[in-house]
Amino acid sequence: MAAFALTSAQDVFGLRRGAQQAAAVLELERQDQVRLATAVSELGRDRLASRGLKVSFGLDTAEQPAALVVTFSWAGGPPPAQETLDLAAKLVRLDHEADAGGGRIVITQPLPAEAADAAGQRSRLAETLGGDARSTEADDLRAQTRDLIATLEETRAQREEMRRLNEELEETNRGVLALYSELTQELEATNSGVVALHSELEDKRHQLLEASEAKTRFWTNISHELRTPVNSVVALSTLLLAPSSQALTDEQREQVELIASSGQTLLALVSDLLDVAKAEAGHLEIHPEPVDLRLVVAHLRSLILSSHDHERVTLVTPGLTGQPALVTDETLLVRILRNLLSNAMKFTERGEVRLDVDIDPEPSAAAILFTVTDTGIGIPPEEQGRVFEAFYQVRGAQQRRQPGTGLGLPYARTLAELLGGSLSLTSTVGTGTRVQVRLPDLGPGYPKEAEAERADRDE
Repeated sequence: MAAFALTSAQDVFGLRRGAQQAAAVLELERQDQVRLATAVSELGRDRLASRGLKVSFGLDTAEQPAALVVTFSWAGGPPPAQETLDLAAKLVRLDHEADAGGGRIVITQPLPAEAADAAGQRSRLAETLGGDARSTEADDLRAQTRDLIATLEETRAQREEMRRLNEELEETNRGVLALYSELTQELEATNSGVVALHSELEDKRHQLLEASEAKTRFWTNISHELRTPVNSVVALSTLLLAPSSQALTDEQREQVELIASSGQTLLALVSDLLDVAKAEAGHLEIHPEPVDLRLVVAHLRSLILSSHDHERVTLVTPGLTGQPALVTDETLLVRILRNLLSNAMKFTERGEVRLDVDIDPEPSAAAILFTVTDTGIGIPPEEQGRVFEAFYQVRGAQQRRQPGTGLGLPYARTLAELLGGSLSLTSTVGTGTRVQVRLPDLGPGYPKEAEAERADRDE
């Protein structure tokens, strides 16, 4: 630590010079050197009237970064001027205490973190302050002038740098504004395109709805128009084949039987078309009621066996000794299972067609699973998604030999969904096909739910 006694203005000039040299040797920045020298000089000039005034310079290395500590101490005299303390506090960090018996002011100036080690700093500080620090007023004025010039030069450089940065910022802002304008225009163009596309899609949707409604109306009307003459053909051919009618030759009987068979096929097609049209239009009304599944299975067995050649195909149906309870539309249920069983029998040359009825194991809601399994020719994987398209028939030799409209599976799925259920299909070529229908139990709460859904549709 280096200490100095201040007794005259000459000592103050030397103190300023010593403070600036100490700050320089401790690698403080130029501005910090000027601030420290100015604060020390002003405090020293203010304290000249004090008794026993001393100034000491030292290093505090207890904390990092280390700091240069300048201490003013005196034994008596007037207290420091508040104006001087305020000025010094603006330049450096200081603490002071004073009373009638003396006082002390401590200036703490942190050193750069990258400065040399403490031993080297102390050595240089002692060497710098150990020399002759006496200076004249003229030397002090010249030093202040140099400091002022250096500060002005630094301020001018900072102002120029600030001007350059402002110009760069303005240029950047112009680029940002240009980019924002470009992006805004692109976004507006994109929005216009989206709006136009949405409008076009909405038009297409209306056109598709109109086309679907027109198709449904056509199917409904043409089915009604065809049903009457087809019924007449079937009825007349039945009368001609009746035992009470006039006897027919073998050739005539064969031709009338062909007419009757064709009429029955055409009547089935017309009925399917009418039912599909009603289902798609939402005109099929559901009438839920408790269903006796044993009677339904027996009825289906009778229908299928009477209309298909079953010599090489066995129809297996469940006994249903403890039949599960189900509330649904029995008529639509029979139509669904009749279509599925007829399809299975039609495309199975030998083996069996099986109907299984089980309770859905899922606990979420009461439902019954109807599973139709056959050992027929199966459906290729690439065709399985298309068999639910109306009028689509799988290509193949056996399919071409079987009469049909391609409405069976689509119609069955439509009815299953209409009853709140679902229909799924899995198939392997050469092994067979498995179709599963899941129908929920339409219990007591169904009528209210159906009315609410119908009201939503009407809105």
